[in-house]
Amino acid sequence: MTLSQRLFLRILPTLIITIAIVGIFAYHSATREIDNIYDAQLINDANVLWSLMKHPLTRLTARPTVQVPDLDFNMDNQLALNEDADDYADAHSFRAWKGPALAFASSNAFPAEVKRFSAGFSDVTYQNELWRIYSLPIPNSDVTIEVAEKIILREGLVDNILLNLAFPLLVLVPVSAIIIWLAINNGLANVRGLVSQIRTRTPDDLSMIATGRLPRDLTPLVHSLNNLLRKLGHSLAMERRFSDLAAHQLRTPQAGIKLLLQMFDRADSDEERAALLKDLVVSNERAMHLIEQLLRLARVSHQPLQLEALPLRQIAAAALADFGVMLNRRGFNAGLVGTHDPQVLTDRALLRVMIDNLLDNSIKYSPAGGRIEVRIEPSSRGFRLSIEDSGPGIPPEQREAAFQRFNRLDARAGEEGAGLGLPIVADIGNRLDIGISLGTPAWGSGLKVDLDIPAA
Repeated sequence: MTLSQRLFLRILPTLIITIAIVGIFAYHSATREIDNIYDAQLINDANVLWSLMKHPLTRLTARPTVQVPDLDFNMDNQLALNEDADDYADAHSFRAWKGPALAFASSNAFPAEVKRFSAGFSDVTYQNELWRIYSLPIPNSDVTIEVAEKIILREGLVDNILLNLAFPLLVLVPVSAIIIWLAINNGLANVRGLVSQIRTRTPDDLSMIATGRLPRDLTPLVHSLNNLLRKLGHSLAMERRFSDLAAHQLRTPQAGIKLLLQMFDRADSDEERAALLKDLVVSNERAMHLIEQLLRLARVSHQPLQLEALPLRQIAAAALADFGVMLNRRGFNAGLVGTHDPQVLTDRALLRVMIDNLLDNSIKYSPAGGRIEVRIEPSSRGFRLSIEDSGPGIPPEQREAAFQRFNRLDARAGEEGAGLGLPIVADIGNRLDIGISLGTPAWGSGLKVDLDIPAA
């Protein structure tokens, strides 16, 4: 089902219900107003009859009941000229009581056997017809004027009003439905144009979507799509660059291993083969390290985050313990400074990857018997984890470039490495909102890496 159909099927029932409610309110309002008007007319008729019959009703002499003939049979049948008026005339009657006796009555009035009604309004059923009665007792006399009207007269009038109202309302439904459908289709034309513009794009077309003619409500959506396209373009560019650089970096150790294998095949002595085999092992380890770093970098970009409150000191101590054998073998003076155990909000696995990479770099680029110190202290964002070593360090003008992938600085070019340690740390820092800065340890030489981690 299209969006236009969904909107139409939601708006049309609302319109129909609204029209029905309007009709119901109109019916009740018309009934109430007609009842008020006709009741007022009965009161007025009773007062007029008293004014006309005051003299004969107040005479002391008794006289038999006077029945007033129907106007249909007098005055040359004037009411017969209009059938509707005749019906209205037949629906009215009156009686005038003087004491217990019925003095005057219309031709269609209730007979004398029907007793006087109580003062005010009352509804009475007589001969299967419902009548509205108004009884007017005259003060300071024994005279009572009664006027009556058939309820069907009022109901017929209300029905006629409702019928006259229902036809325009029923016509209004299909007319409104057509107008609503045209309005929805016209209003969604911009959406269809936007969908068509996106659908016809090729996978390589990540250009921005124009927002010039779009309505204001769609502008945030298009801006969000443009931001997504911008991020996708940046991500694809980085992935292509990474793939190109990874292919270039992997080609070098593989070419070296291939060359060493060819030389090993042509070696003449066991000593030459042993030396070549040793070089093969070193080249293979370098290639394995590069592959491991590449896989770790790819895993960092796609691993889902699991943020939780974690003890920073315990994680740092566990990382140092894992490197214990290597530290002891090379005679490093390593230590962990920070007495309390702060709680940080981060991902355990990714934080360990950051610390492991930094410790691995510190061990790799520091001379044997050097110094490595892990320090934990409070910071403005939470807590700062600093890893300091006694290696060659990184000059201030090269620290920004140190986070670029496959970028090996001149100070460390003589050491083996893939140039991915700090870029991996930077990628994880971006995902975990961890601030990273490079500096120099307090003892004056080496590299200091500060990680500002949010507190739990």
